[in-house]
Amino acid sequence: MRIFLDALWDTLKDTLIILPLLYLTYLLVSYFSHNDNEKYSKILHHTNKAGPVIGALLGSIPQCGFSSVMSNLFSKKIVTLGTLIAVFIATSDEALPLMISRPEFIPKLLLLMLIKIVFGIIIGYGIDIVVNAFSKRKQIENEFHDKYCHDGKEVTYHAEELDVQHKHHHEHEDEHNHSHCCATNIFIDALKHTVIILAYVFVATLTINLIRGYCGGLEPLKTIFTSNVYLQILLASIIGLIPNCAASVFLVEMFMEGVIVFPALVAGLSAGAGVGLIVLYTCNYKRLKINLLITFLMFMFALLVGLIVNFIPIW
Repeated sequence: MRIFLDALWDTLKDTLIILPLLYLTYLLVSYFSHNDNEKYSKILHHTNKAGPVIGALLGSIPQCGFSSVMSNLFSKKIVTLGTLIAVFIATSDEALPLMISRPEFIPKLLLLMLIKIVFGIIIGYGIDIVVNAFSKRKQIENEFHDKYCHDGKEVTYHAEELDVQHKHHHEHEDEHNHSHCCATNIFIDALKHTVIILAYVFVATLTINLIRGYCGGLEPLKTIFTSNVYLQILLASIIGLIPNCAASVFLVEMFMEGVIVFPALVAGLSAGAGVGLIVLYTCNYKRLKINLLITFLMFMFALLVGLIVNFIPIW
């Protein structure tokens, strides 16, 4: 009982210490990103070729529901597959506020965000190039077959013109259909996020403290994750696919406690997209095979990013 009470007290202290900075961080994020989802969708729509770059940069911001917005836009064919993947890879979720609350980890946080943005952009453009290469023949065929006769005259509608009209229609439709998970007031919004993340942090920290107290250290966790960096990367990538911010909180806590190494953290957070995957399967339910392919690609790219980071002596 004594060990449990000590672990509980230490957890309360550790959790409350990060409360002020965590709230201020979310307040700042809410201020800059509040109700801007429509603006982001318009930016991505009008700068389609720069989609992976803009998507990766915006995805690195741990704002409310951005990955879910991109999933919604992808299901409506407003953004490309490469842009969606770039956003998913770059999404930092709760890593930013948690690591900012521990100043000694800020350099690692900056490196983490830079790696995820760079890889998000590269992989995003790579996917779009491959998709465009495979669909080029189909686009050419559409340009010749999208012909209709009107009053005896042949009128040709090029695929690109039809696509622009299609996207324009969905853009206006999307402005009215976005579901916002944020509160109207940024202070309440920041408080809501803070309370939720503090709850996850409390559970994760209490678990770690209990293991440390009853087992004399974190050896059980280290045994589960093993000292093999490749197995760590694999396990972290699997955990990262869990569509909940609790997964990112757990991975960050494990990294800050020295249970997993930096490449495994990068892999896990690259696989995670918050609730983005849930929204993707919900909004894009008619294309289940595409959703499964995206999930598989997220897992494979997370492994790839983790392995590459492991071989680069920057961490």
